[in-house]
Amino acid sequence: MPSPVRVALLGCGTVGSAVARRLQDRQERYAELLGRSLELVGVAVRDRSLPREGVDPVLLTTDAEALVRQADVVVEVMGGIEPARSLIETALRGGAQVVTANKQLVAQQGEGLAAVAAEQGVGLDYEGAVMAAVPVLAVLRDSLAGDEVTAVRGVVNGSTNYVLDLVAREGVAFGEAVRQAGELGYLEADPTEDLEGLDAAAKAVILARTAFGAQVGLDEVDRVGITGLTDEDFKRAAQEGTVIKLVASARRAGCGAQVAVRPEALPAHDPLAAVRGGTNIVVIEAVSAGELRLQGAGAGGEETASAVLGDIVRAARRVR
Repeated sequence: MPSPVRVALLGCGTVGSAVARRLQDRQERYAELLGRSLELVGVAVRDRSLPREGVDPVLLTTDAEALVRQADVVVEVMGGIEPARSLIETALRGGAQVVTANKQLVAQQGEGLAAVAAEQGVGLDYEGAVMAAVPVLAVLRDSLAGDEVTAVRGVVNGSTNYVLDLVAREGVAFGEAVRQAGELGYLEADPTEDLEGLDAAAKAVILARTAFGAQVGLDEVDRVGITGLTDEDFKRAAQEGTVIKLVASARRAGCGAQVAVRPEALPAHDPLAAVRGGTNIVVIEAVSAGELRLQGAGAGGEETASAVLGDIVRAARRVR
C-alpha cells in the first residue's frame, strides 16, 4: 500500500476532538476509499494537560508550527484569525493541502489564502465553515457548476434562530429568550457575533463567493442583527401571520453580488419561516435547476466534523 497521508490537526475543542476520534476509529473505511491510510500525526493544543476524551495524549503538542511542517494535510479548527492564518499560510507554502472550518478567517482572509494555494498548486477546503454537515458549498461549487445560480438565501445561524423560534412558538419575551439561549449554550459568553449578525454575514460572504465568484468582503454586507428587535415587533408579526427570522441573502448583481443579513418578517408559507431551533436552511435559485432547498444541523461537533472529514478525504486524494 502507498505511504500514509499524514494529517495534522490544529485545535482540539468540540469539533477538533470529534475529527480526531473519527480519523482514528474509521481508519479502515478511509483506507478503502483512498487506497492508502490517513495517519493523524499530531494535534496542536494550547494546554496538553487538559483531558480530551478519545484522543491519544501522545498526539498532543503545543508546537503547532513544527506540526504543520510534518503534514500532507493540515486541518485548522482552532478558530480566530491569528495564529490560524499564519499557520495555514505556512502549510500552503510548504505544499500541504489545507482544510478549515473557520468562517471568520475564510470570510476575512480567504481570498488571499486561496491565492497562495493556487500559487503553490494545493487546495484550500472549507465546507464546514458554513452549514456544518449540510454540503451547501459542494452543491454550489460542483453540482451546479454547469448552471447559473442567481440567488441564495437562508437561515444560517442556529443560535439566533433558537432565540427567535422560542419567542415565536412559545411566546417567551425576547430578552428572556436571549438569556435562556445563553444558559443552554446556544450563545457564547459574548454573544455579539451571533446577535449582531456577524456570524451570518461571514457565511453569506462565503456563499456569495462560491455561488457567483464575486469578490465581496464583510464590510460590503448590509448587516442588521436582532438586538434591536422588541416584543412589539414579534407581537405585530404574529398578528400579521408572519414569522421573524434572521435572513442571510446573496443575489447576483452584474459581476458582483448584493449580500445582506437582516431580520425579516416572513409569511408562513416561506420555507425559511418553518425552520426550528438550531436548524439551518438555505434556498438556492438557479436558472436551470430552479429552487433547491438544503436543510440540516448548522452546528455541533459531530455535524461539523462530518464536513471537515469530507474535506480531508477530498484533500487526501490530491496528495501525491
